[in-house]
Amino acid sequence: MQIAYFKSAKKLITGNGAIKTLTDELVRLGIKNPAVITDKGVTQSGGLTIVTDHLTPGSFVICDDIPPEPEVSVIESCVDKLRGKNVDGVIAVGGGSAIDSAKAIAVSMGLKGSISSLFGEDKVLARDIPLIAIPTTAGTGSEVTNIAILSDPEDQLKKGIVSEYLLPDVAIVAAEMTVSCPANVTAASGVDALVHALEAYLSVNASAITDALAIKAISLIYPALPKAYADGSDLKAREAMATGSLLAGLAFGNAGVGAVHALAYPLGGRFHLSHGMSNAVMLPHVMKVNAQACQARFVDIAKAIGLEVHNRSAQQITASVLNAIEQICRDVEIPATLRHFDIPEEAIPTLAIEASKVTRLLRNNPRKLSVEDIEGIYRSAF
Repeated sequence: MQIAYFKSAKKLITGNGAIKTLTDELVRLGIKNPAVITDKGVTQSGGLTIVTDHLTPGSFVICDDIPPEPEVSVIESCVDKLRGKNVDGVIAVGGGSAIDSAKAIAVSMGLKGSISSLFGEDKVLARDIPLIAIPTTAGTGSEVTNIAILSDPEDQLKKGIVSEYLLPDVAIVAAEMTVSCPANVTAASGVDALVHALEAYLSVNASAITDALAIKAISLIYPALPKAYADGSDLKAREAMATGSLLAGLAFGNAGVGAVHALAYPLGGRFHLSHGMSNAVMLPHVMKVNAQACQARFVDIAKAIGLEVHNRSAQQITASVLNAIEQICRDVEIPATLRHFDIPEEAIPTLAIEASKVTRLLRNNPRKLSVEDIEGIYRSAF
C-alpha cells in the first residue's frame, strides 16, 4: 500500500440544524467582523438571512457579487472592497463558486501582487484570517477541499489554486441550507457530487480511506438525487445528498479527480458552461472509455447503487453501471449532448488540446488518454 495523506477542513459540523453552531464557532475562532461571501441567488432565496441571523447586526460586510464561474477580476474586486474594513474572518455561503471565491479572498487579503500568481500547487504561503464554509448546494464538496477553481479569461481556461491554506477552519454542512436550491442546480450539482465520488474511487491515488468515503457517497447520492430533484423540500433526500456530497469531497480532495473534470474545464473556460453541468454532460462518455481499465472497481460501484452482480460477468456488470450512470443523468434532465449548449463541432480539436494540458487531473485517471482519445470522447458527447 502506497503512503497516503488525508486533508480536510479542521472541523466538520453536520446534520439538520447545524447552522445554529455558527455563533459558537465565531467566538471560538475570534471572529468579530466577518466578510460574508455569497451570490445573488443565495441572497434572493433567503439562504443568506439564515446565516446573518446568527451574526451581530452591523458587525459584518456582505459581498454577494460572486457569479457562476468567477474570474480573477471578481476576486480582486471583492478584496479591494474588503480592505480597510477591519475584516477578521471570512464566511462562505453558497455553492462551489462562492466557496472557492471565499477561499481565494481569504488567502488574498494579505497578498501583495496578482492573484494569478497563486495558480498551481503550493503557491500560497499563508492565510492570516479564519475561514468558515457553509454550502447551500450538495455538489462541489469545496467546503472540505484544498482547491479553489477560477476562470482565467486570458487563457479561456479554468485554473486551480491548490494549497493546504485553502482548507476551511470549519465546514458547516446543514441540509436545511440546501432546500431552496433550484431543481436545475440540484441536478447539476448532484451529478457533480456523484462524479467526485466515482472519480475518487477510480483514481490511481485512491486509498483505503478514500475508497470507503467514495463508495458510501455513491450509495447515498445515487438513490437520493432523483428524489431531491423531484421534491426540493424532501429533507431526508436533502440530508442524504448533503452527506454524500461531503463524503465525496473528502474522497476526491485526497484521491483526486480525473478525466471527467479535465475535459469539463475547457467547456467552462471557453463556453462558460457551469462546472456542475460540464461534469454532468461528460460523465457517461468518459466512464465508457475508462471502464475497461478498471472493471473490478465497476463491480464495487454496481453493488453500491444496488445493481445485481451475482452470476454476471465483470463485463456485463460494467455495462449495467454505465447504463445506470446514463439513466440518472436523464432522470434529472441533464442534456445528453454538447450540441444542446450550442458548442460548435469545429471547437472539438481545440477543446481536446486544452483538456490534454490539465495534467494535474489527467495523471489521476485510471486510463492514460492521448489528445486523440480526448477528442474522441468530446465527439461521442457531441
